[in-house]
Amino acid sequence: MSLTGTPFLATLIALAVLALVLPLALWSRVPGPRPLRAAARLLMLLFTQVTAVALVFALVNNANNLYDTWGDLLGTGDHVQRADDLGADGKGGVNVDKLPKVRQTFRQAEGPGMHAAGGVRVTHVKGRVSGVEAEVYVWLPPQYDDPAYRNRTFPVVELLPGYPGSAKAWFGSMKAHEQLLPLMRSGEIAPFILVSPRTTLLPGRDTGCANVPGRVNADSWLSVDVPKMVMDNFRARPAPDGWAVAGYSAGGHCAAKLAVAHPDRYRAGVSLSGYNDPVAESGSLAARTPELRAANNPWMLLRKATVPPRTALYVSGQPHDGYEAGLALKEAAKAPTTVHVVRVPPNAGGHTMALWRPQVEPVFHWLTGLLGEGRTGSGTRDGNGDGAGSGATPPGRWSAGSTPAGPASGTASRAAAARTR
Repeated sequence: MSLTGTPFLATLIALAVLALVLPLALWSRVPGPRPLRAAARLLMLLFTQVTAVALVFALVNNANNLYDTWGDLLGTGDHVQRADDLGADGKGGVNVDKLPKVRQTFRQAEGPGMHAAGGVRVTHVKGRVSGVEAEVYVWLPPQYDDPAYRNRTFPVVELLPGYPGSAKAWFGSMKAHEQLLPLMRSGEIAPFILVSPRTTLLPGRDTGCANVPGRVNADSWLSVDVPKMVMDNFRARPAPDGWAVAGYSAGGHCAAKLAVAHPDRYRAGVSLSGYNDPVAESGSLAARTPELRAANNPWMLLRKATVPPRTALYVSGQPHDGYEAGLALKEAAKAPTTVHVVRVPPNAGGHTMALWRPQVEPVFHWLTGLLGEGRTGSGTRDGNGDGAGSGATPPGRWSAGSTPAGPASGTASRAAAARTR
């Protein structure tokens, strides 16, 4: 029985109701000596507590898409078949462009939100470079099957959840495709292909989207194998100008890091309530050593870059939850890197889906300015600019009082840049 399926939830509801009825019906009717009656009543109370906790967990899990499978919850799911040392570029000497194309078989994805807005499809990908084998979810814009667009390619946004988090989260809890469908139909937002790959690859561990030889090649999975699969199977615009990566919380950290580390693969990165230093996420593999921390910290990568990457970053956050990380990135950026920072007011909500869901629309307005039809993706020339060439917060349903950040004060410390919760 699926952890996130309706049958499991219905079973828990039935058990919870039964757990309430049993004590009312049997409390005074339990036969036997006093110790036996006491034990039976205690078991009924425990049954009531367990079913209540399980039902609340299932409701919270379904609402936030934290754990997708029993393996994720129990820490038994392992999606890494091998983890070779792939070198600095994460390709291990493989010429990805010369690899033979593989046509994937897609099926309709199941779960909350998966049938909405035209439906989300899913496939199981065997990463030739990374050694990762896992599912990838894909949503196609309404123009994709329109005969008028049959010769057109589409920009792609890779969507990353937090940790723990399901690859379904951007379609389930975030409802990204449901929000964007009418805006794409009206032409207000460019038609994007949305791709959400699994990021929980090891049992009970956050990979930090890093390559750790002998453990996991999460970076290569996300930045090499998944884009290769998409290019092989869909009319996707080539990298880097046709690609962006976006995430929230730990996924926001990953998005900023991937965009800064691989300007040859991504034109833009979006971080919602993310952080810079991997140590901000307890247990992250990317925080195991000082070398890994530095290699997976976008702030450090920008500071040490001999040639600043041609990439644009969109960073939003509340004070002490992503905002300082954005200011630090903005301060470290040099042309042609651009960083657009948006301060979300403290009263807009906490580190939850309710805070990130309304940000989908303004984020895609910004991405449209960079990757939409007719755009060159050059952004502004100011290293502390706003990416899309505008100092205004992109339009859309936004928490009241949100504003673009002012100039970085220079006081954003490493600790503030790393802080996430």
